[in-house]
Amino acid sequence: MTNSRITSATRYELSREQFAEVLNREPKYRVDQIWDGLYTQLANPADITNLPKKLRAELSESLPQALTPITESVSKNGDTIKFLWELEGGSKIETVLMLYRDRATVCVSSQAGCAMGCGFCATGQAGFTRQLTVGEIVEQVVRAAQRAKESDRRVSNIVFMGMGEPMANLDTVWQSVERFHGDLGLSARHITISTVGIIPGIRSLQNRSLPVNLAVSLHAANNKLRDELVPINRRYPIEDLLGACADYLAVKHRRVSFEWAMIAGVNDRDSDARELAALCRRLSPHGHVNLIPLNPTPGYPTVGTSPRRVQEFRDLLENLGANATVRQNRGTDIDAACGQLAAGQPVTLSRKP
Repeated sequence: MTNSRITSATRYELSREQFAEVLNREPKYRVDQIWDGLYTQLANPADITNLPKKLRAELSESLPQALTPITESVSKNGDTIKFLWELEGGSKIETVLMLYRDRATVCVSSQAGCAMGCGFCATGQAGFTRQLTVGEIVEQVVRAAQRAKESDRRVSNIVFMGMGEPMANLDTVWQSVERFHGDLGLSARHITISTVGIIPGIRSLQNRSLPVNLAVSLHAANNKLRDELVPINRRYPIEDLLGACADYLAVKHRRVSFEWAMIAGVNDRDSDARELAALCRRLSPHGHVNLIPLNPTPGYPTVGTSPRRVQEFRDLLENLGANATVRQNRGTDIDAACGQLAAGQPVTLSRKP
């Protein structure tokens, strides 16, 4: 084994082909054994028992993990777990694992911080630090899957809704998507990539091989308000964004979801519902709205819409011909809900067995 080829790589950075080059002095079946160990068994190299002990030791030494755990915070009811990781160079990111009765979903980060500047989002308030690598993205899911396995759950869904703008790191994000699909065995229909509306990214996505779900953080249905809430709208206005979404639908035949963080007195009026429903009807029947009661963040004083008004808004959308659901908030008590990821001061560790 030629260790010099991988001493600078982390465990999940290398592709199968790169592993084959590294292991050119080993029997060819070693690559399959390692890949099965890492991605099917979710095992550390030292625990891949069908490998020789010497090779296990070499892999453990040469392929360190990319994520150093700082804290693991568990919600009061135990169904949401937030991981705070430190990366090489000192940047910090967060990953959220959501446990359901018979499955699990991972909310994964694609950047350390975010440059999009949405004021109501804690990540946007923190600013951008750096892009994540393939290995750092993939390892988030593997580590979360290992944790889910402890609770007899299998990760079935991955959403790129953690820290960062996935379309601003799309080539790397896509390599990780291919890894999730081809090696972890997830259907493309169970992988969602979100964006605040980076149109070149959406158009690039429609030409890629897998029909993943697209989620657009819309939050306003007219340009004046969206310019304030989502500054990138000044570059990619709603009409152009809607056209890109329509083209994505035509090619991929996958539902496009509009994410709508409900902010009291800002975007929860009847007029907002009428404007939003009009946009959705243009993508009918494949346009869908996820209503998300605004979660509190220290840097945005405006409060979220009341539960009663959220339901009234949803009913109005439905009456106007738009499909809408209210997203259940998970992990608010550990700052793990939508818009709350900031990789700031660690929450006291409260891991449950």
